[in-house]
Amino acid sequence: MMRQFLAIKAAHPDELLFYRMGDFYELFYKDAEIAAPVLDITLTSRGKSAGEPIPMAGVPFHAAESYLARLVRAGFSVAIAEQIGDPAESKGPVERKVVRIVTPGTLTDESLLDASGDSLIVSVFRQQMDCGVAWMDVSSGRFLVSEMSGEEALAAELQRLAPAEVLVSEDATLPSLGDHVAIRRLAAWQFDEEAARRALNQQFQTRDLSGFGCEDLVLAISAAGALLDYVKDTQRNELPHLAAIRHERQSEAVVLDAATRRNLEIDKNIHGNEDNTLFSVYNATVTAMGTRHLKRWLHRPVRLREELEARLDAVEQLKSNYGYEAIRQQLKPIADMERILARVALRSARPRDLTRLRDSLWALPTLVSAVPAGSERLNALVADISDYPALCELLSKALVEAPPVVIRDGGVLAQGYDEELDELRGISENAGEYLVDIERREREATGLSTLKVGYNRVHGYYIEISRQQSDLAPDTYQRRQTLKNVERFITPELKLFEDKALSSRSRALAREKHLYDALVERVADDLLALQKTSNALCDLDVLACFAERADALTLNRPTFSDAVQLDITGGRHPVVEQVSDRPFIANNTLLNDARRMLLITGPNMGGKSTYMRQNALITLLAHCGAFVPAQSATLSLVDRIFTRIGSSDDLASGLSTFMVEMTETANILHNATDRSLVLMDEVGRGTSTFDGLSIAWAAAVALAERVRALTFFATHYFELTALPDDYVAMANVHLDATEHEDHVVFMHHIQEGPANRSFGLEVAKLAGVPNGVLLHARQKLAELENQQVLSPGETTGGQADLFVAPVHKSPALDVLSDIDPDQMTPKEALDALYMLKTLLDT
Repeated sequence: MMRQFLAIKAAHPDELLFYRMGDFYELFYKDAEIAAPVLDITLTSRGKSAGEPIPMAGVPFHAAESYLARLVRAGFSVAIAEQIGDPAESKGPVERKVVRIVTPGTLTDESLLDASGDSLIVSVFRQQMDCGVAWMDVSSGRFLVSEMSGEEALAAELQRLAPAEVLVSEDATLPSLGDHVAIRRLAAWQFDEEAARRALNQQFQTRDLSGFGCEDLVLAISAAGALLDYVKDTQRNELPHLAAIRHERQSEAVVLDAATRRNLEIDKNIHGNEDNTLFSVYNATVTAMGTRHLKRWLHRPVRLREELEARLDAVEQLKSNYGYEAIRQQLKPIADMERILARVALRSARPRDLTRLRDSLWALPTLVSAVPAGSERLNALVADISDYPALCELLSKALVEAPPVVIRDGGVLAQGYDEELDELRGISENAGEYLVDIERREREATGLSTLKVGYNRVHGYYIEISRQQSDLAPDTYQRRQTLKNVERFITPELKLFEDKALSSRSRALAREKHLYDALVERVADDLLALQKTSNALCDLDVLACFAERADALTLNRPTFSDAVQLDITGGRHPVVEQVSDRPFIANNTLLNDARRMLLITGPNMGGKSTYMRQNALITLLAHCGAFVPAQSATLSLVDRIFTRIGSSDDLASGLSTFMVEMTETANILHNATDRSLVLMDEVGRGTSTFDGLSIAWAAAVALAERVRALTFFATHYFELTALPDDYVAMANVHLDATEHEDHVVFMHHIQEGPANRSFGLEVAKLAGVPNGVLLHARQKLAELENQQVLSPGETTGGQADLFVAPVHKSPALDVLSDIDPDQMTPKEALDALYMLKTLLDT
C-alpha cells in the first residue's frame, strides 16, 4: 500500500495527497505533518520506513469538504486519490488513482466557494513589457483574455481580477499580489502558442479563433492555452461549459489602477472588509450570481456610450411605476444557476443542485411576465430567458421534494419515476411482507399445514416442510436441504425473489445512480441555452438593483456628453451620506474643456477628500450604467480614473511613504490623457516645504497644460492658489470653515476662490492634543509669523508657512483666548503665565 501511495505521490509532488482508505482520506509523511496543524487534527504514525515511524493523519471522507475548504483557504492544493478497483477482485491493494485536484482557483463545490465573489484562476504570459492575460471562473464557465503593456497595467488588471490562483512561466516576474494568492510556476513550453491554438480550437470545436476576436492575440492565446490545460488536469474531466472565449478590450473599459481601487473603496475598505464601501451601499441584488455580477460591473466600468445608454434606459424603465418590485420578488426563487450549471457540465452536480435548478426553471415564466416592455435591453433579456417545460416536468417527476445531500445513499429519485427502481426498492423495503405472502399462497395451494418460508445466511431463502408431509410437496419444489425432522425446498419464484432480495439494495442504489447520471446528462443537453438564461438573469438582477437603489437613495440618471465636461449639481458621496448621522452637504462641480483643473484649498477636516472622492464615484457609477447621487450630472466618457490620496508606505518593497506618493504621481503623469479623471490630494507633503511645493507646482502645471486631464488638485500649499493667474485651465475653489466661540465649525460647502486659513491647531484640539502642547504650538506659530511677516505682502526668504496671514494683534491675546482655566492644573497655569509674559516681551 505504501508503494502505491508513493507512486501516486511522485506524480503529484506539489499537492497534498488525500489517499482513500476505507472511510477515511489519509495523509502520510510530509503531507501529514503539513496538514495536521492546519486542520487541527492528530498527527499519528503507522508502520515504519527506514526504521522511523511513518507520520499519518486522516479525515473522514463524508466530512472531507470542510477540511478541503480549510486547506484551500490556507493556499494548499489537494490531490484526491479514490479507490477505482473492485475489492472483491483485487489481489493486494485496491487500485487507486487521482480523480480530482482541488486548487484555490479551480473550485466548483458549493461548500468551498464564496457565494458573493468570483473564484478566478489567472494565467499570465509575458514578453518583456507586453503581457497576455487569460482568466477563468471554473465554477461558472467564464473564460476571458486580454493584452496590455507595462507593469502598472498588469498590476491594475490583477488587482481588478483579485485571483485566487495565478499561473506564470517559471522565469517570469509578477507584481506583488499578497499572501492569499497561490502562484503556480509552469515550464515555459506550457505556454507554447501553437499548442495553445490547437487546444483552444479543440475545446470550442472551431477552425480558428477569429470568431471570438482573439486570432491576433499571440500572448493572450499562449496564456489561455496553458490555463486550459491546467484546469483540465485538475478536473480530470472535459469542460463542456467552456463554450467560448471572450476578448475583453482595454479600450472598452475605464481603467482603474490598484491605488484607485484601494482609495475609492469599491468593495473593500482600508481594513479589507466590505463595510462602508460603494458595493455595500449599492448592493440590493436578490440572487448570489447577481451579487457577483454587480461586483464585476463596479470593477469594470465601461466606456461604450451605446451600452451605457441601454443600461440606463433599462434602469429608468424599471424605476418607472416601481417596476423593479415585481421582478425582485420573482427573482427570489432563482438559485445560483451559474454555478449549478458548471457542476452539471463537470458531472459533479448534487441532488440539491438539480432541485434548486428545477425550482428556478419553474419560476422563469412568472418572472418574464413581470418584466416591463419598452427598453431594448429588457426586451433582449426576456428573449434570452427561455422557458423549459419539458425539462421542468422531467425534474419534477424524477426528484423527490427534498433529496439528501449526496446520491450515495439513495432516496433521491421519486416513486414512480422508474418501474425497475420501484420494484427493487419494494423488494428491499418489503421483503418480510413478501415472504409472508408467499407462505400464505403456498399453504393454500398445497394444503400442507406445516409449510413455512424461512431464511438463513448459509442457504438463503427456502420453503420448509415437515418430514411427514414432505412427500406431498409439488413437483415444482426442488430439494435444497434435508434435516432430521424437516425438508427444505426452493421454487423458481422463491429463487427469483432470493436473487432480487439479496442484492436488491445494492442494485437499487446502482440503478438510482445510473438514472441520476442520465438525468444530469439530460440537463447538460440544454447547457448552452441554460447558460444564456443565467447570464440574462444576472443582468436583470443588477439592473433591478440599480432601479431599486435609485428610488431608495434618491439617485438621478446621468447624461453623457460629447463635449469634455464634468458638470454635477448637488453631488453627494454615496457612502458617507449613508453612514453619517447628519444631513450631507451636497456640492456642485464644473470642469470642462476651458476649466480643466480645480485647485482645492481649505482646512483640515473640511471635506476636501470627500468632495474629490464623491466626484470620482459619481463618474464611476455613471460608467456602470447606474443612477448617481446628484440632482443632475452631465459628463463625458473618461478613459481612466487616477487617485493620489492619503499616505501609505510599502516597507516590504523598501518604499517610504513619500516614495509611494511619488511613484503614484509618476504613474499619473505618464499615463493620464486629456480624457482621464485625476484626483491629487496633498502632493509633496512627505518632504521639506520647498521641495514639496516645487513638486506640487510642477505636477499641477503638467496636468493642466500638457496632460490636460480633468483634475481635482487638493493642497495646503497656499502658494499654488496663484497658478490660475498664469494658467487659464485652472480655477481656485475652497471648502470653508468658521470659528464659533472656542471651536471650529466646518461648513463642508464648496465655494469659488482660495481659502485663507488652515485651522490646523483647531483640528489638533478637536483630536485631543493636550493643552500644554497646543499652547506651545501656538507660541511657536506666533514666533514664525513674527519672523516671516515684515509688512503686508512682504516675507523673508525663509521657508513659507501654510496659509500665512498678516498678524495685526498680539500673539499673547490668541494664546489667552484658548486658555480654559477650569481645565488646567496649577503647573499648567503657571507655565501659561510664563509663556504669556514671554509673548508680551517679544
